[in-house]
Amino acid sequence: MKLTSFTQQTFYLLILSMLVSAQSFPQDINERIKTLEEKLKIQQEIIQKQQTIIQQLQEELQQIKAQTVSEKPPAQPEEKPVYASGGLFGAASAYNPNISLILDTFGYSTNLKEDELENWNIPGFIKEGLHHQKGMNIHAAELYLFAPVDPFFNLYATIPVTQEGVELEEAYLVTTTLPAGLQAKIGKFKSGFGRLNSQHAHVWNFVDQPLVYRAFTGREGINEKGIQLTWLPKFPIYTQFGIEALQGENEILFGNDGSKGLHAFGTFAKMSFDIGSYGTILFGPSLMIGDTKTDSIEQDHIFIGDTKLFGFEFTYKWKPSRWKSFLLQSEYLLRSQKGKLEDTATSTLHTLKRSQDGLYLQTIYQTGRWGFGARYDLLEPFKDTFKLDGVQTSFGDKPWRASAMVEFNPSEFSKIRLQYNYDRSSRANITNNEVFLQFIGGVGAHAAHTF
Repeated sequence: MKLTSFTQQTFYLLILSMLVSAQSFPQDINERIKTLEEKLKIQQEIIQKQQTIIQQLQEELQQIKAQTVSEKPPAQPEEKPVYASGGLFGAASAYNPNISLILDTFGYSTNLKEDELENWNIPGFIKEGLHHQKGMNIHAAELYLFAPVDPFFNLYATIPVTQEGVELEEAYLVTTTLPAGLQAKIGKFKSGFGRLNSQHAHVWNFVDQPLVYRAFTGREGINEKGIQLTWLPKFPIYTQFGIEALQGENEILFGNDGSKGLHAFGTFAKMSFDIGSYGTILFGPSLMIGDTKTDSIEQDHIFIGDTKLFGFEFTYKWKPSRWKSFLLQSEYLLRSQKGKLEDTATSTLHTLKRSQDGLYLQTIYQTGRWGFGARYDLLEPFKDTFKLDGVQTSFGDKPWRASAMVEFNPSEFSKIRLQYNYDRSSRANITNNEVFLQFIGGVGAHAAHTF
């Protein structure tokens, strides 16, 4: 199509004006416009790609919905939630219990005769002798079970088989969902009193318990039926507070009569903080009080009164690696009792006031698979009151004992320990030279021990 002369003139004028206008803009503005046009082109390409992806996802989602509707089963009656199904006691594999068996056995030798060993008591404290026999002994074959019951409770049980038979040492529930750092323990359990009391024997650093525990709590320790409540507040350092209400069946502290219901009560606090990269200190007080009716003080005598047991624990542990550590541990216990001491043969009543204390100090050094330790036990370091009808009774020298041990750990699951005791706890001018050769081995899944 041909243009008229007027149209041609108009077209040329328009071209000329555009050229004049373009020349009037600075060169840098033209470059910026060109750059913007290139960026817009790139953005348009990206938007197109994104729209394509979105469309593909929408198509896939529609296919999934259509398949789900076609496979949906007929409506079923509403059922209550089930936390687990199948497995032991109707629990799924996640709720099956962890089971372990730990054997604690030892050989024993002493310079005492058999009747002297049975009567190796601590006058003024307990009348019970030692239960070891020369030769081989089984401390316990301990069966341990743990499993979550449901989202609200965990269940623990410890069933040791000893030379005297089978017993239920511990069986308790622990809550898992209480708010504000609270946790409850219900059943039969080792009291949170002190450091050593809450540990099982195979965790001890020595074969036997310190003298102060033997004198004040007996060989079983404070292991009672009851309820415990602990609180872990958000403090700058680790701090735990606990209270307990117990049946009061410890033979040494309260007697073995649990028919009176809960009549022993305890409280404790445990604090811990780190020192440097590898050191930790744990310390805290404990208190246990309760009514007492026991025949554990003297032969043919029954004490009826009240008991208070105070304790303070201190532990320092330095552990830079799995096979290198240093431990310094000590506990001080003070027992106070007031009441009547009845002579069962004559029915005579005497007033009795006892205020006695004791402590132990032990240190352990581990290097590689070898461990070396020493322990010192002492009773009546500061308090030795034993007054019958207001008159102080003297039993002789202060009971004490010194121990040394060396151990070898073939693996994390076994231990061989050699220990020597120089025991002067009978108050008589007699020394019990004891030698233990202990073997500990465990199989199965066992929960980690506390610090």
